[in-house]
Amino acid sequence: MSSPDLLLPNEPSLSVDENVAIDWQPITLTLVEYPKGDFVGKLLAWISLAPLGIGAGFVALILFRRDLHTIVFFLGMLVNECLNILLKHWIQEPRPVSRAQIWTEYGMPSSHSQFMCFFSTYVLLFIFIRLHHINNSNSARFERLVRLLVLAICWTAAFLVCFGRIYLLYHTLSQVLIGALVGTVMGALWFLLTHFVLTPYFPMVVLWRVSELFLLRDTTLIPNILWFEYTVTRHEARARSRKLVSMKSQ
Repeated sequence: MSSPDLLLPNEPSLSVDENVAIDWQPITLTLVEYPKGDFVGKLLAWISLAPLGIGAGFVALILFRRDLHTIVFFLGMLVNECLNILLKHWIQEPRPVSRAQIWTEYGMPSSHSQFMCFFSTYVLLFIFIRLHHINNSNSARFERLVRLLVLAICWTAAFLVCFGRIYLLYHTLSQVLIGALVGTVMGALWFLLTHFVLTPYFPMVVLWRVSELFLLRDTTLIPNILWFEYTVTRHEARARSRKLVSMKSQ
């Protein structure tokens, strides 16, 4: 009889020493370190994950809304990130503190500050240029307050992310400032490109066969898409309800 502790001849096994010797590689894209016991550092570490949350939000919007402007905005973020990678490997300036587990060893410019300033600048110009004419409704004052609140949240988050990168010693002050400058310039340029060059072509793009296949749409001329979708959905629901009642009564 064989003992349960005995291994079969062809059964592979790893000793404890071999398991320890394996080089484990974490996904460093979401790895953020902070001083143990530092509440401020922990809070800033969580806030520094804001770019990932924004990116995930855009993916969800694209999947469920299929709006061309949202897609172009997201493409601008990808271009901005590619530019950051190119600048980092061109400048090759190290970070203030060397860490074993980190996405890239170069720190100039800061990708977090560049991303947040790109996003906040684009939102700022979108509100003051694209939405500036939508102030003639009864809820104009409320809409202006909402826009100011959105801007305040965006730029507060951008400041906290930038400050956090310095506080947590992931970047120097100059790396964060240069990242913020590049992100601001890129956000402004991408908005101007989208608003004045690409947007006039959106009505033609949505007529393409591939656009119909993926249900892409252009909501440029709709001032308040949330209210528009709410009223259309409510009207359609009432119409279908009346039709259903009429069918039952026959």
